[in-house]
Amino acid sequence: MGSQFELPLRAAFDAALDHLDHLDSHPVAATATLAELRARLTKPLATAGVPAAEVVLELAADSAGGIIGSSGGRFYGWVVGGAVPASLAADWLASAWDQNAAVYACAPAAAVVEEVAGAWLKDLLALPASASFSLVTGCQMAHTTCLAAARHWLLEQRGWDVEDRGLAGSPPIRILTSTEKHGSFERAVRLVGLGRGSIQVLPELRPEALATALSESDAPTIVLLQAGDLHMGAFDDFPALIPLARAAGAWVHIDGAFGLWAAASPRYAHLLAGVAGADSWATDGHKWLNVPYDCGYAFVAHPDAHRSAMSHRAAYFSSSDEARDQMDWNPEWSRRARGFATYAAIRELGRDGVADLVDRCCRYAAALVQGIGSLPNAEVVWPAQINQGMVRFFGDDARTDAVIAAVQAGGRAFFGSSTFRGRRVMRISVCNWLTNERDVEISIDAVRDAMMTV
Repeated sequence: MGSQFELPLRAAFDAALDHLDHLDSHPVAATATLAELRARLTKPLATAGVPAAEVVLELAADSAGGIIGSSGGRFYGWVVGGAVPASLAADWLASAWDQNAAVYACAPAAAVVEEVAGAWLKDLLALPASASFSLVTGCQMAHTTCLAAARHWLLEQRGWDVEDRGLAGSPPIRILTSTEKHGSFERAVRLVGLGRGSIQVLPELRPEALATALSESDAPTIVLLQAGDLHMGAFDDFPALIPLARAAGAWVHIDGAFGLWAAASPRYAHLLAGVAGADSWATDGHKWLNVPYDCGYAFVAHPDAHRSAMSHRAAYFSSSDEARDQMDWNPEWSRRARGFATYAAIRELGRDGVADLVDRCCRYAAALVQGIGSLPNAEVVWPAQINQGMVRFFGDDARTDAVIAAVQAGGRAFFGSSTFRGRRVMRISVCNWLTNERDVEISIDAVRDAMMTV
């Protein structure tokens, strides 16, 4: 049996090490064109199979130039972390073990690892120990999970069993939030059947504005607050807004896709003062915790509502009265044992290591924003409060985009673009455990050189 796995696994190991060992020297952006990748990877569906090791070797070769260096220290596009070594290795083990982490009965170790990881996460993020939790694919599904719990809780208070009766004819739920809401939350709203029309955007999410909006209707209400939005890294006024919403009977949900991790740092934890008073929280592991992709976390202050929204029982599988069955808390049935990577990352880093990771990313983000913003014909649009900032070039949208494209083409660094308050900007997002001072220097030089070409 072992001989059937050895050659393909060794081929994958060698290709993986080659990729990781050359993150500093290979271009950060993709170098292969769409046409090239299609020409290499589009093969006829053969009648006979291909030896496993040959498949892996061909796949690695054919994908060359199409793999972005987002695992490295000079990738600042979007909010993408890397993977600390223990989490990557544990994720490989999870693939080899191939457990269906739906219930304890079919994945005992995976179930217990999730129990432990969930407790550690609540401790690191300063959330209530009594909150329920689930490990999902990412922050969008964390939003979906939390919204399903909120839907149950709000409608149960109106005498409506949404799991049995559905939404047709139920009291309509409204959502109050700010202009900085993320698209993943909007998609989650659609997935749970509330619809985009349920979202009421308040131009300024201040206590007075929220109080007015809450008083205008007695409809069941969800209030969405931000813990680190993707442009400014801004945090809502949790001490003022959460008690106000809760007093009105609203459910408060926190979008903390990356910003919730500021709680792990003594230097930045003050930004999250009062956030533990919310009803639910969503964040990612594959961002600031630096575990491989396919990892998000949902937390709910009302375990009964959470479980009622998710749980299902069938006669053909065994449930445990003592162990935690993951599918009682997750929207998925068949699911990867993603808890192993989270467990391993937290074990490798420890409390101090997670805090240091947050602090370093924030320090390097500030250095990049200031360093790039001080270049001739560059300006700081938004300084880095945490690990997000924005700059702009020549006071011009087209030239700003041209500089970003030139940096990516140069291969030394990767920055993303966006439109902020009507102006094109370069977004600077530092979320990788590998980023260091030398990466910052190289990246500023890359921008300086790119500006000379446009």
